[in-house]
Amino acid sequence: MNQKSYTHGASQHPLLGETIGANLRNTVNRFPDRNVLISVHQGYTATYAEFWQQVEEVAKSFLAINVQKGDRVAILSTNRFEWVLVQYATARIGAILVNINPAYQSSELAYALAQSGVSVLVSGLSFKVMIEKAESVCQDLREVIYFNEDWHGFLAKGKSVSEAQLLEVESTLQFDDAINIQYTSGTTGFPKGVTLSHFNILNNGYFIGRRLNYTEKEKVCIPVPFYHCFGMVIGNLCCTSHGACMVIPSESFDPQKVLQAIQKERCTSLLGVPTMFIAELQSPAFDKYDLSSLRTGVMGGAPCPLEIMKQVQSRMYMREVEICYGMTETSPVSTQTVIGTPIEKQVGTVGKVQDHLEIKIVDPETGAIKDRNEPGELCTRGYSVMIGYWNNAKATSEVIDEARWMHSGDLATMDEEGYINIVGRIKDMIVRAGENVYPREIEEFLYSHEAIEEVQVIGVPSEKYGEEVMAWVKLKLGFVVSAANLRQFCNKKIANYKIPSYWKFTDSFPMTVTGKIRKIALREEAIKELGLERENIKTA
Repeated sequence: MNQKSYTHGASQHPLLGETIGANLRNTVNRFPDRNVLISVHQGYTATYAEFWQQVEEVAKSFLAINVQKGDRVAILSTNRFEWVLVQYATARIGAILVNINPAYQSSELAYALAQSGVSVLVSGLSFKVMIEKAESVCQDLREVIYFNEDWHGFLAKGKSVSEAQLLEVESTLQFDDAINIQYTSGTTGFPKGVTLSHFNILNNGYFIGRRLNYTEKEKVCIPVPFYHCFGMVIGNLCCTSHGACMVIPSESFDPQKVLQAIQKERCTSLLGVPTMFIAELQSPAFDKYDLSSLRTGVMGGAPCPLEIMKQVQSRMYMREVEICYGMTETSPVSTQTVIGTPIEKQVGTVGKVQDHLEIKIVDPETGAIKDRNEPGELCTRGYSVMIGYWNNAKATSEVIDEARWMHSGDLATMDEEGYINIVGRIKDMIVRAGENVYPREIEEFLYSHEAIEEVQVIGVPSEKYGEEVMAWVKLKLGFVVSAANLRQFCNKKIANYKIPSYWKFTDSFPMTVTGKIRKIALREEAIKELGLERENIKTA
């Protein structure tokens, strides 16, 4: 009988049965004099003892303006040390932090604030005009605090609250309480508020750090945005649960500032999506920086080309870099590579199931578990699965089944050793004349062409075949190739039905704030160009 695509993460280390505040207190007691947070662009540094005191001041200030357990406090800001203080302060009083994407427009902001019932919003001053436009439809919003305008006055209010009052509130908290809401992208309908507990995100951060071999000696450069799980969980909670130091290189991603921060602070770990690592490697001043302090890090959010991973390991000294896979709904990491993994497993897979979690690969239509190496939908079960979508039971039931399996919408395979390979999204999968075509497979093949820096494969409508394959290609500097050249390159190396019928050469791709390429935007633009501006598409 064939082995089925199911695995679980057996672990010798127990889950953390405590709140985020309690975990931070334990870390402070162990490492009071070690640095916990450095914001390079703000000239800010704090030890764990100093950070604990500052978090307490912010927590008391929220209590002073009548923020209670379960109230929603939103934050709209780029990366800065105050963001981190708010994250831990809200956790200490049981307020639910609502992360707002800084790329939102006023209508999107208004929807998120209203849908989650936010009463207090903390924000950077640059978002003031947008907030004022959104305020009129947010009936629950009663106070807005701007970092550069109201912050010191806000902190002054906390002086009226005693430590005993704060401790009394903390004593009522449970680790299963909701503590965070993160809105998913609204590519289909309105965004949904992923609701996560202390238990969800604290444990995920902790076990990510265990697999990275983090200790209190790590200094982690975090250029990914805090509003996303990558920043606040893989970054912040991963650090504080191990006594490590968070390093903020800049408010938003800047490859040169990342390199500067690594050198200045002697960072040992670096986070990012592949596009960030590519930008860092291609920085004109790359060779002048000393990155030899780096040991490890996390690459996530999108597949990593083999050549890029090799450069990260050699030129950036990150020989122990790991790939993480997951989704906001799973806090976020479900699978992670292991230090020492062979390069083909490091790049061709997203690693093995995380500790204390279960993974299965199922037929998207029937739900039956697939045999090993057969593609199907990846599902996750365990402590990391979200509480649900905020005030949206219908949407929750569509992704979490009766057995508490979270359905990812991702197509994946599991090999005999339990390594997971993501082959695409169910919605991204191209069906051409009845043949299933996985974009990732074609992308990986095209990356072997010496002229291609970046490539994205999508499906476009076809009256004859249902869908046709299209490749968007970004060429390396100094290279010139045609669609005919690339078609010839594919000929007899991949099946004819996988060879793109359409080729578009581009200098950039539409991206989310976290660096993920928006394939839906590529498809929308391609359909428009194919129908209305065909001369802009280069075909073979």
